Amino acid sequence: MTYQLEALLAEVVRHDASDLYLTAEAKPMIAVHGQLTAIGELPLTPEDTVRLAQEAMTPEQWDEFRHRRDLNFAIKVAGHRFRFNAYYQRSTVAMVARLIRQDIRSFEELGLPQVLADLVMSPRGIILVTGATGTGKSTTLATMIDWRNRNSSGHIVTIEDPIEFTHEHKGCVVSQREVGIDTESFHEALRSALRQAPQVILIGEIRDTETAMFALHASETGHLVLSTLHTNNANQTLERLLNLFPKELERQLLTQLSLNLRAIVSQRLVPRIGGGRVVVVEILLNTPRVQELIAQGDVEELKGVMAKSVKDGMQTFDMHLYELVKAGIVEEEVALRYADSANDLKLRLRGIGGSGFGR
Repeated sequence: MTYQLEALLAEVVRHDASDLYLTAEAKPMIAVHGQLTAIGELPLTPEDTVRLAQEAMTPEQWDEFRHRRDLNFAIKVAGHRFRFNAYYQRSTVAMVARLIRQDIRSFEELGLPQVLADLVMSPRGIILVTGATGTGKSTTLATMIDWRNRNSSGHIVTIEDPIEFTHEHKGCVVSQREVGIDTESFHEALRSALRQAPQVILIGEIRDTETAMFALHASETGHLVLSTLHTNNANQTLERLLNLFPKELERQLLTQLSLNLRAIVSQRLVPRIGGGRVVVVEILLNTPRVQELIAQGDVEELKGVMAKSVKDGMQTFDMHLYELVKAGIVEEEVALRYADSANDLKLRLRGIGGSGFGR
């Protein structure tokens, strides 16, 4: 049996899967709502994975991959866009392909709170969307950028590796720069971004000290910066940012973050009743009280502030899970499994209260 890349990608679309896994000595696998399913009868051979990688890549990309041993790229097949990561494991080629949804959905369709629409209209500051891989961070950012694009005038610059959602020029001019195609490197794109007179800058991910420094500088000079981190909540996000810098700069960094951060939006995907998954979000907004806590480094106090600041637009994961259970969208047992504090959530669902549910 000879596997063809286009046929495998067609199976991803047909099953409404999120990811395709191609690894030697294993059958091709797809992820449907987080569950893996085989889509072939025979395991892939090392020769199969090399051939499939060569089908997916240009000759130049193949040469780069052989040299770097790891490559991100995107392709379009039969009207659908896929983001690939190719890598080596046990001396054989492997790939993961993710289906990129080209239809940019609304906040309502995604089940995201309206406060995100208000945030993305901010004139300046830093908005961070965080979560594990595959929790919909790119989808949320695409919706936020689209809202700004439709409801304002200006220049939006995105720096991505690779581009995931394509944006039309609506109220704004949207310049989307893909690393390796439109710019030589991520850092080169960052260095030139401020010379392109943007109002909004989307950075695919804050992955190192230089990127974090750029985000802070861009915000301080009057730009709105959106980006992602692979962290699970607001506390972890602030700790990750602090860990990018030397210890002696911690006090200065806390001050900069307290002045420039607009929000941290953390996401998880949770199984919904009837199939599929629903997004659950924690939202930290930089109110005067939050600003004070960040400046002092008291990040452990932030969760309590979120729980007591619903009127400001904040919420914890467990508060959102509570609402989803009450709305009949998520089973109680599932919500308890995904909760930060299963005991607090259980008490709240029983009408007793819970320390993480202040008002």
